[in-house]
Amino acid sequence: MQQEFESKLLEGAVTEISRLPGIGRKTALRLALHLLRQDPSVARQLGESIINLRQGICYCRVCHNISEHEICPICADKRRDSSVVCVVESVRDVIVFENTRQYNGLYHVLGGVISPIDGVGPDQLQIDSLIQRVRGGGIDEVILALSATMEGDTTEYYIYKRLTAEAATVKVTQLARGVAVGNEIEYTDELTLGRSLLNRTLFSDSVKY
Repeated sequence: MQQEFESKLLEGAVTEISRLPGIGRKTALRLALHLLRQDPSVARQLGESIINLRQGICYCRVCHNISEHEICPICADKRRDSSVVCVVESVRDVIVFENTRQYNGLYHVLGGVISPIDGVGPDQLQIDSLIQRVRGGGIDEVILALSATMEGDTTEYYIYKRLTAEAATVKVTQLARGVAVGNEIEYTDELTLGRSLLNRTLFSDSVKY
């Protein structure tokens, strides 16, 4: 049963806060009441930072990572190895891989994984842009670094088949299975993830299928 509040302003704030993932109405109420106890400048700074975030951040036109410019800092960094592209599900995964300090190539953010149950197909992901990117030349290796879940495996296999059919010369690898089956990349510790990246293996039809 939804809570009712005497104040429409409080109710409105709770409703909006509870729209955030992982936050229910009880937590939203606690956060709203916390803000009420703070100096008005705190709420103002929070609101302005959220507006600035939404208006100032876009997606890199090359890899689809978040950026404040048309090209993200990683893609623009000439010191990185542009011949290797690591394919990940989300921006969070880019942050996790960067924290390992074991990778010096570029990224390609899909924006999700293939999941028929959730109505997500290949056309809704940044797969075509990956194929076009590889076709453009200069990429020798594509690392498939999705979570070891059924959806992640399905997406990796789909990309592998597309790449071998349309860009046959590129080497396709995957993370070594130091990442346990069923684990999300986001929650894998940095040491295990770093070792899995360094010991990556060639992707093939015989893997898990």
